[in-house]
Amino acid sequence: MLNKPTWPVKAIWPILALTASIGLGACKILPTPSAKGDANASAFNPDKMVEDIWASKVIPYLSQKAGPFAEVHALAKTDQAAAGAKYGNPKKQANSPWTFAVRVEGKIVAANTQSRAGTMDIDVDGDGKADARVQIGPAMRGTALRDSLDFVQFNDFTNQIDFAQFGKAFNAHADKAVLSKLPREALEGRTVKVLGAYTIESGQDLPLVTPAEAEIGPKP
Repeated sequence: MLNKPTWPVKAIWPILALTASIGLGACKILPTPSAKGDANASAFNPDKMVEDIWASKVIPYLSQKAGPFAEVHALAKTDQAAAGAKYGNPKKQANSPWTFAVRVEGKIVAANTQSRAGTMDIDVDGDGKADARVQIGPAMRGTALRDSLDFVQFNDFTNQIDFAQFGKAFNAHADKAVLSKLPREALEGRTVKVLGAYTIESGQDLPLVTPAEAEIGPKP
């Protein structure tokens, strides 16, 4: 009768070790999602952040910082740094353009209310020609309101995306709280008062002002 072959005990361990190493080598170890990171992402709410500071900080700051549009723009065209020091945000990023807080008062000489990016052109010096263009939404370009505030800094945000969303939230809140309540018909010839901010950009037809407050007078 033949005896069954037996494996030496010592020979089994190298085989098991080799098998285990092959199995581990074929596996891809994935990191476990960070619960803290997920919580931070879900906690970021730019719309609520803007709403919380709008009446208590944004409007008081702009009211104190803003100058008459004609005065601000005249200085900005000759010396942007001087205009920025007086009417802008001196804590802005070095490579960012100056943004100026302004009061625009005058007469509406043209209006575009058919587009979602609605605007009205304002004559501030009484010569019948437009001097500034005011955004009335609901869609608005730029982040002038955010960029005019010296208490809002890029380094306070996790990344560029959050900072950009925060900027858009200012426009959304301005539309919701102010601009959506403005009349849209027969605007030409009416008086207007605006508190807002604008940035000088190359190729602009007219300075584009984003309002934080706006008031349109009755039909003439």
